Amino acid sequence: MDINSIFEIRTSSQFNNMALEIFNFQYANNPIYQKFCSYLGKSRSNVTAVEEIPYLPIEFFKSKRVITTNQKPQLVFESSGTTGQLVSKHYVIKPEIYEESYLNTFAHFYGNIKDYCILALLPSYMEREGSSLIYMVKDLMERSENPKSGFYLDNKFELRKVLQSLDKYDHKTILIGVSYALLDVAENHSMNLENTIIMETGGMKGRRIELVRDDLHRILKYSFGLEAIHSEYGMTELLSQAYSKANGIFNCTPWMSVSIRETDDPMSTETYGKIGGINIIDLANIYSCSFIATQDLGKVYKDGSFEVLGRFDHSDVRGCNLMVL
Repeated sequence: MDINSIFEIRTSSQFNNMALEIFNFQYANNPIYQKFCSYLGKSRSNVTAVEEIPYLPIEFFKSKRVITTNQKPQLVFESSGTTGQLVSKHYVIKPEIYEESYLNTFAHFYGNIKDYCILALLPSYMEREGSSLIYMVKDLMERSENPKSGFYLDNKFELRKVLQSLDKYDHKTILIGVSYALLDVAENHSMNLENTIIMETGGMKGRRIELVRDDLHRILKYSFGLEAIHSEYGMTELLSQAYSKANGIFNCTPWMSVSIRETDDPMSTETYGKIGGINIIDLANIYSCSFIATQDLGKVYKDGSFEVLGRFDHSDVRGCNLMVL
């Protein structure tokens, strides 16, 4: 299989053909996914359309080694979690595919990385090993070739100075940050920015009271003097990301797709505009699992864009008995 062809997808027909090809590949070479599909009565012989492909519950990444082929992983990404809590592990066989995915995704939405200075405010991610977000952002910083690109932790006064200096000289800048850290800056260092993108990655990480996205963006827009706040949607278990440039409406690249399942029936699908569980197809995730049922709630629109509205309460997740596979 030509991996590069994944990032050359431009049409829905190309996507569907590649999705079926990857399903067959993962069914044959991923024992966990094959067992899950077999439990549902699905196999390569009776899955002939993308709509028939089963989505693996994301919880499997916490207890199983979800990996396609028996090649040795070069990286292991881990999700955050409190002490003693099970975390998701994503075994990455070819890091260059992840790199190709996020670089092509950035170019798709924002253009040439060398046109930007990349600043990051990600303290909770910096405090642990194995963050896929830190891996991506660090590489974007290096590829920007801007000497002012970098991570900021407690030096928020310095961050303010850098932001204002870059903005003053019309240099395109992206500040990517976890929600609670961006709020800390917003509440203490208000400014009027014109050439800067503020991009939140979500999550209060238990540091602050949770806010709905509309309230978070309202505060950030007011404090930074911006008309819109951008958002990044990704997760440990994926190798692709979606981005929102305003109002929490996310868009995918041509090799990623989002659909909605009914909250009380994990094998069903919801119509456009209805709230349900988010299912993701990430074709770049070829050596893990490309078809994942997340614990996020959201809705999808006819143009393929989507919103993330919250998360399932754990008691609402159906099909957890499949974890015994």
